[in-house]
Amino acid sequence: MKKGFYTIMSAQFFSSLADNALFVGAVELLKNSGSGEWQRAALVPMFALFYVILAPFVGAFADAVPKGRVMFVSNSIKVVGCLMMLFGTHPLAAYAIVGLGAAAYSPAKYGILTELLPPSQLVKANGWIEGLTITSIILGVLLGGQLIGPHLAPYLLAFDMPFIETNIDTPPEAAIASMVLLYAIASIFNLYIPRTDTALQPLPSRPLALVRDFSDCNARLWADKLGQISLATTTLFWGVSGNLRYIVLAWAAVALGYSTTQASSLVGVVAVGTAAGAILASVSMRLHQAIRVIPLGIAMGVLVIGLNVVTNVWLAAPFLVLLGALGGFLVVPMNALLQHRGHNLMGAGRSIAVQNFNEQACILALGAFYTGLTRVGLSAFGAITIFGVLVAGTMWAIALWHRRNTRLHGTEVDRLLAIARSDH
Repeated sequence: MKKGFYTIMSAQFFSSLADNALFVGAVELLKNSGSGEWQRAALVPMFALFYVILAPFVGAFADAVPKGRVMFVSNSIKVVGCLMMLFGTHPLAAYAIVGLGAAAYSPAKYGILTELLPPSQLVKANGWIEGLTITSIILGVLLGGQLIGPHLAPYLLAFDMPFIETNIDTPPEAAIASMVLLYAIASIFNLYIPRTDTALQPLPSRPLALVRDFSDCNARLWADKLGQISLATTTLFWGVSGNLRYIVLAWAAVALGYSTTQASSLVGVVAVGTAAGAILASVSMRLHQAIRVIPLGIAMGVLVIGLNVVTNVWLAAPFLVLLGALGGFLVVPMNALLQHRGHNLMGAGRSIAVQNFNEQACILALGAFYTGLTRVGLSAFGAITIFGVLVAGTMWAIALWHRRNTRLHGTEVDRLLAIARSDH
């Protein structure tokens, strides 16, 4: 791997670490303020909001500006969101601003991989990036849980800045303030991300032109016989995974009687499995073999339903590791195939923006659905059942879709797989 790849990994680690610790802090902040559970569940779709709204613009922006600079600006926006949360803005609105920074960050983060590395290293690079991201999720949720817990919170609250009155009086506020430092570290790494030789693509002068361009890119990727299958798979995976992060917290509270600090460790357990699956996929799978992992998505849905019968933490831990491992092994080759097709069809930044739009729209839709069900009294067990059936059923439909493509458009599918094989 090129030297610049490790700088990208370092920046991604600290930014993602802060994102996930901040989520736990925001959940506890809402809980302490007496907000209903539906508001805590709504954090997930609020984070996804700007991914969907700004999708036509962030991809083009990432292709028009050096990607290291885009990532620096994005982390600065996340800092603004943290400060808003600390100084009186409703946590849901402030968390949406953090999501705005993340929406701008993602096309640059993934787009620079296709500019910096050859296609033969994309699966391996995605494995490392996803593995590192999952590691940061593990450590992030654990860090967030500990920062609001009884051991570390008193030390944070006892810290005073000379001549400055911060009005930080509760453990979740102290945890959120700590995230500013992590985003600052990520921003420093952003400044050292190398400029690639890929030519910058100027932004259209009219916003409507960007919307039309994005719609065209979205339609082009959904029309591609391999792009549509990989896009459908990753969209579903991230839609469900994004919401499972909160559902596991809610499930641990009712099934195991866990506090937010204790339950955050189980979110980390899922991430451990996902990291293991991602790393295994990166060393064992090839770009043209990505379609073979679809059955794992069906198995993942069945395992989600099985979580309902788990009431012991000693059984829950290996169960959640296995669930995460299936997801990690599924998403890495599919993500690499999607990036490969998108890069060939429209350019790195735009293709990642299309991917983010679809994935975050799925998170937003499923999150809004789950929030609505929570507001009318649905238990965590009921939500888990619905999500599991949805995953298994939709992945089965995607498998049938690919089978139909192979039957009706076999020549085109074989040609695209041959391109992927030769590029690898």
